[in-house]
Amino acid sequence: MASKKPLAKKLRLLAAEKSNRRVPAWIMIRTSQRFTSHPHRRSWRKSHLKM
Repeated sequence: MASKKPLAKKLRLLAAEKSNRRVPAWIMIRTSQRFTSHPHRRSWRKSHLKM
């Protein structure tokens, strides 16, 4: 990928990177282990973003 990206694409990549994290531990504790996995998790190898 080019190092010089348009600002809009950069912001979309940043939002995708921030949203790609696990469920916080305090939420797991608060919900009694009902939410242990995040439905929006994405691996960089397995699935790609629509840009």
